[in-house]
Amino acid sequence: MKKITFILFVFGITTLQAQSAKELLTEVSKKVKTYDNIVIGFKYSLNNPTENVSQETRGDVTLKGNKYLLNLMGTKQMYDGKKLHVIIPEDEEINISSQNEEDENSVTPSKMLTFYEDGYSYKMDIVQDVNGRKIQYVKLTPIDSKSDMKEILLGVDKQTMHIYKMIQKQNNGTNVTITVNSFKTNQPLSETLFVFDESKYENYYINRLD
Repeated sequence: MKKITFILFVFGITTLQAQSAKELLTEVSKKVKTYDNIVIGFKYSLNNPTENVSQETRGDVTLKGNKYLLNLMGTKQMYDGKKLHVIIPEDEEINISSQNEEDENSVTPSKMLTFYEDGYSYKMDIVQDVNGRKIQYVKLTPIDSKSDMKEILLGVDKQTMHIYKMIQKQNNGTNVTITVNSFKTNQPLSETLFVFDESKYENYYINRLD
């Protein structure tokens, strides 16, 4: 009887944690969707000790609905809602392709702040104090057992209800960490920000993949 009671107690705590984690992320998602646009500056880190790979750089992304403009590692990615344009100045090359918005396994910039709404189970993790800010982590585990992702840790600033950090742990041992350095909302944006202007890239090789 004591064993059964203990199992029910543990199950109850796990269920409560899942509800609490989901409630927290629901609040984050609701707040994100109230903004017309979001401009984020971030630090990007990639680490795989087994392969002796370690990279760290900074980037920025502008989000408006499902459109985005991402600058990272010398490459610009622009998605206008239909086509993804990957602009590589170093090679003077542009790759243009369609993007599958329905792919749950793909954490694209446009889904960076809402991807967790489907396809994951939730569990509360640790709380960290970062310069006086309380960062509550939520552990996300993919429901799809074939996913390349082992788990994702999302750190939420409990005061602003914005995502502060995302740590992706892949099954191959690679960890990708994105730390938000600046988070601006409802900024004045050019109407052509997400419009690809081919005339600006006369000397580039344009590769249309579909």
